[in-house]
Amino acid sequence: MTSFLKRLFSGGRKGPLDYEQAKELASHPDANVRAELAARDDVKAEILYFLAEDSDAEVRRRVAANPHAPAQANLLLAGDQSDTVRGDLAAKIARVAPGLSAHEQDRLRRMTFDALEMLARDQIPKVRQILSETLKDVAHAPPDVIRRLARDAELVVAGPMLQFSPVLTDDDLLEIIGANPIPGALACISRRSIVNVKVADAIAGTDDVDAIAVLLGNPSAQIREETLDRLADRAADIEAWHKPMIERPQLSAKTAQKLARFVAANLLQTLAERNDLDADAIAAVAAVVSRRIDEFETDQPAKSEAQRNSEDAIALDRARALHAEGQLNETILDTALSSADYPFVTAALAVLAELPPKAVRKVVYTKSAKGIVAVTWKAGLSAGIGTQLQTKLLRLTPSKVLNPMQGDHPLSIAEMEWQLEFFGAGD
Repeated sequence: MTSFLKRLFSGGRKGPLDYEQAKELASHPDANVRAELAARDDVKAEILYFLAEDSDAEVRRRVAANPHAPAQANLLLAGDQSDTVRGDLAAKIARVAPGLSAHEQDRLRRMTFDALEMLARDQIPKVRQILSETLKDVAHAPPDVIRRLARDAELVVAGPMLQFSPVLTDDDLLEIIGANPIPGALACISRRSIVNVKVADAIAGTDDVDAIAVLLGNPSAQIREETLDRLADRAADIEAWHKPMIERPQLSAKTAQKLARFVAANLLQTLAERNDLDADAIAAVAAVVSRRIDEFETDQPAKSEAQRNSEDAIALDRARALHAEGQLNETILDTALSSADYPFVTAALAVLAELPPKAVRKVVYTKSAKGIVAVTWKAGLSAGIGTQLQTKLLRLTPSKVLNPMQGDHPLSIAEMEWQLEFFGAGD
């Protein structure tokens, strides 16, 4: 027996385990010995069933995780008092779930399905979560179990089903949407790799702002033109919808013009650059965008218009004087940026680039990374100072900064010329 125990713990084996030895070990006083036995793949089913009723939770857990455990043992362990035991059983049972149904005729397969259903109803969310995570992308998982998990009261359980499960039909999703689901459930549906028209319409018709924002940001979501237009009517005060709406793969001229009236300045240029609108629509959108950009200069409440005009005039005179003396260069700009003398920086860029100061101010007010790159290029400045202008003058986050490409400006000449024209460089 001593030599056998050494082989048991070390993993050394010489053929299948003898039935009598296994029977003796199953009653061994040391729980570690019984646990090692429960994990083996050459133990008779009746021994594993016996161990499924062991007083030690670790022994039962080993049986629960053992793929060779009989269906009777699995059904017994589905009601085990230990969460860990049921969790390990859930992970194992889920792997054999494909193909199981609620109408099994074979007794053992029926027991396996019953164990699966018990786990799907488990009172501990972690057990149900394990089941959900394992079954979320299984195409032939039992539909009854999937539907139950998708309607779970815990998002960690329902979420994976709602976002990934190919078993859920559009009718299933529509029923869930219409049944006042738990917070976060609709957002999970909105993230699905395919969101069909009916489902998208149903989500768009709810009051779930977050779910609709996710839906708008999902390029695979099939959102009808009429639905987008209705959302645009609601979107003026819902900033979370603005960016994903403007970046939708397809946008009608009518919707684009509505968005142009209220989206933030940094999104106007993105809207104006869309190339999927016809010429008349582009002209109409451009007119709204141009008017909005002009409004930004007079929409700065911190200072009076007279005070701003005075500061701008002083900064422009100083920039022109330095330029006449040949001293307006990157060093001066860098110093001004470091001291946050932004009126002077703006004026200096206008002088160096030979642009109307108003055009440069538009770039700054709208926080346009592309616009400031174009101004930097026109001013004959390096791509490096262009990066500093984006981070310090425009205060863009690192993810929005256009970094130099091999030391050069990150846009083509044609793109930079378009930017200058857009911001009124010729005015």
